[in-house]
Amino acid sequence: MAQSTRETERKYEAPAAEDTSWLPDLTKVDAIASVVDRGTDDLDAVYYDTVDLRLVDASATLRHRTGGADAGWHLKLPLSGDSREELRAPLSDTVPDDLRDLVLSRTRGAELRPVVRLRTERHRREFVDAGGTVLGELSIDAVEAESLLAGATRASWTELEVELSESADPQLLRAVDKVLREADVKRLPGPSKLARALEETAVGAPRLPDARAEDVVAGSAGDLVLAYVEKQVRTLVELDPAVRRNLPDSVHRMRVACRRLRSVLRSYRSVLDRAATDPVRGELKWLAGELGVERDHEVLQERLDAGLGALPRELVLGPVTARLQAWHVTKSSEARTRTQDALASPRYLALLDSLAGLVARPPLRRKAAGKPKDVMAKAVLKEYDRFADRVGIALETPPGPDRDVALHQARKAAKKARYVTEPARVSLGKPVQRLGKRVKSVQKVLGDHQDSVVARAELRRMAAAAGTSGEASFTWGLLYGREQTVAGERQRELPKAWARASKPALRKALRR
Repeated sequence: MAQSTRETERKYEAPAAEDTSWLPDLTKVDAIASVVDRGTDDLDAVYYDTVDLRLVDASATLRHRTGGADAGWHLKLPLSGDSREELRAPLSDTVPDDLRDLVLSRTRGAELRPVVRLRTERHRREFVDAGGTVLGELSIDAVEAESLLAGATRASWTELEVELSESADPQLLRAVDKVLREADVKRLPGPSKLARALEETAVGAPRLPDARAEDVVAGSAGDLVLAYVEKQVRTLVELDPAVRRNLPDSVHRMRVACRRLRSVLRSYRSVLDRAATDPVRGELKWLAGELGVERDHEVLQERLDAGLGALPRELVLGPVTARLQAWHVTKSSEARTRTQDALASPRYLALLDSLAGLVARPPLRRKAAGKPKDVMAKAVLKEYDRFADRVGIALETPPGPDRDVALHQARKAAKKARYVTEPARVSLGKPVQRLGKRVKSVQKVLGDHQDSVVARAELRRMAAAAGTSGEASFTWGLLYGREQTVAGERQRELPKAWARASKPALRKALRR
């Protein structure tokens, strides 16, 4: 598996590599005690992308580089601010399979090929603190760029790059930036050498169409809904590498992005034609279901572990911990395999293509050009009414399995009612934000209740298995009773939470 590091850097204009009289004294920064010359490296990097530059358009870069201390394959993925994640793999003649998989959500299976070659003469300096700890590196790069696309052209430039070490305080970059700006060293607007190389050597290179369609009216309902859809699609695509590496909370966040997309495409059918969006919703439901197996197990495991940990030691009778651990190992392995199989499937790639097409060529309806307050308020209130009906049914259903099902249906309706408010916040402001928060409170109560229902079913199964094996089932019964108590508490909390969410004043503000 590729090694991961965090890269935090900024790039600046550099008038020359040989004469550095223009470079200010960085020891003016309090944390920097000295700047040490580390000599020169000759770097040779070939950047890979699809023929229509899908990685570049998704702010990612993949390169094969020789020279320097970190020769090999480098994949850079965007993080927040000035940071990127860099994943490295050893040198090889072809793109490593693990890196190819990590860019799959961006390439959507299109072939990777060389697009640009950069030869760089790098003059390196390290800045260190009083204790000799390296805080970062300053490099003056003389770059020769060659396009490897049709009609190859060349370009050259010199730039300054300041990169922090992983352990350095991010504030240090701002302090260095201030010293450079005071010396009239200007920051470069481009995010990478590759982006500049493409601009200067391949102006006519094929690019993906702009994400925002030309026929979307600025400030319209369609504009706001599409902006939300674009954000969720981008979130899904960017989370794919994290899910493949099983990073914490990644499966949950990707599943939520699927649900948000499904919900908004459903709620705003007056804006986006359902003939085009319903098939996409169906595939999003499939993906969320595949991811849900792993996520639901994560939630259940945490809940059962917490319940067992809360019991006094003398009440834990028999091999309860061992049985719980064996269950977790088996179920988590099965769930992980299911997630990996889904992301490796042609069906997933087809969904990614559909989402890209939806954003690039949105199936706008007539009301998409309408005033957002009217269109979006109507959608919010319609989804709220569905939610209210579900809650009413649940509250009227006698306690027992039927009520559990009704409460679960109300929970799903709560999510839809909450998600429909999110794209509407720009146009409807605080009233819709308040409604969304109140609905979320109800959803939280219903969610904890449903988790208890699922936990009780699993505890009952484990208790039966323990009894069949001749083990004491006392502890399983205690855990079951604890979950039963939680479920009762949540049912008693629901009327109060619903009363707050169903106040007529919340909806009246949206009808003005």
